[in-house]
Amino acid sequence: MPVGARVSAFAKLNLDLRVLYQRPDGYHELRSIFQTISLADEIGIHFARSRRTAIRMSGNIDIPDNLMVRAARLCLEEMRVAASVDFALHKRIPMGGGLGGGSSDAAAVLRALPKLAGQPLPVERMMHLAALLGSDVPFFLLGGTAAVMGRGDELYPVPDLRSPHVLVVSPDIHVSTPEAYRLLSPRLSPELAKIKLAGFQARLWTHDIGPAINDFEPVVFQQHPRLKKIRNQLRRAGATTALMTGSGSSIFGIFESKREMDAARALFPDDRVFAVRFVTRKGYQAAGMGG
Repeated sequence: MPVGARVSAFAKLNLDLRVLYQRPDGYHELRSIFQTISLADEIGIHFARSRRTAIRMSGNIDIPDNLMVRAARLCLEEMRVAASVDFALHKRIPMGGGLGGGSSDAAAVLRALPKLAGQPLPVERMMHLAALLGSDVPFFLLGGTAAVMGRGDELYPVPDLRSPHVLVVSPDIHVSTPEAYRLLSPRLSPELAKIKLAGFQARLWTHDIGPAINDFEPVVFQQHPRLKKIRNQLRRAGATTALMTGSGSSIFGIFESKREMDAARALFPDDRVFAVRFVTRKGYQAAGMGG
């Protein structure tokens, strides 16, 4: 019998992001804190076993080489199941903003298909499949707050943070992640890496939202001055923390009161702006898949 579900794929913020050095494998060694937020894509899934696998996509946006399709194929192969799968994606998370929407969509598929097939997969196999799809995908299997290390696929749980009032500003600016790494690499050094590690460990032990650092900000702001202007506007509006997420281009501000957040929102009439809250690990697991 065919079955269906609606799946929420939540965005994330980098509450801290430090780039230590380039590794021998070409990736960069990172230290970051990921936090899921209430902004989410919605995915409708229709699943039916069949003699041959067929995966179809529809929705409000066309994404070449869609990670959801790749995730579905990997998952079906892992379960040794042939199925007809139809996805209807309603995209809400801005693309290319450092919010992890594509990775979250892929992880939502990995979480949903074994349930729809009645064939659960062990967590370690799910994590393996997620890592094959991208560095951020394993995090989106778990959600909540996590310390992220290595190339981004080494995860450790962090106690949930109090959910403040958060404003995310996503201007229509494209930031090239490879270019951001290229510009940042000459600024990295072993001495600086030691300082960054000490600061990151202190941040985790104090279990606080701030002070926050994103190593990409200096090089990205040099290329896109408006992003720095947005961050500074959020700070002047009363944000206790204002920071770029990922390599950009989204900027978020954390406010103590809804009144301050609402006043700040009015400063960006021409940008996509989202008022969000933090989603805890328990809330993330509970809200991921509906009927």
